[in-house]
Amino acid sequence: MSDELDADDAKLVTLARGARGRVGAASGAAVRDETGRTYSGADVTLPSLSVSSLALAVAQAVAAGARGAEAAVVVGPDPTPADVDAFRDLAGQGVALLVCSSDGIVRTRLTT
Repeated sequence: MSDELDADDAKLVTLARGARGRVGAASGAAVRDETGRTYSGADVTLPSLSVSSLALAVAQAVAAGARGAEAAVVVGPDPTPADVDAFRDLAGQGVALLVCSSDGIVRTRLTT
């Protein structure tokens, strides 16, 4: 994992990697809400349902009552513009979204 991450962001990377690894998905994601609670998810692909890891983590946060977000991490391929928009809807402007390789190294730092 990258040394440049603070402890809270490193935890998000660990959660995203774990979610991805449990089901062998291409992508895992984790979101930290405005109170510090975390939510993670992996890509879901069924014949009648497809949800990205980031969209799932955002949906879990919203369903649990989150009103904002402090940060998010995606481990795997870059999130789609629609997924970034969904995170922005929760987080607002100026919030970090880190995209990491499977080993947890930050590839891209996006800001909502």
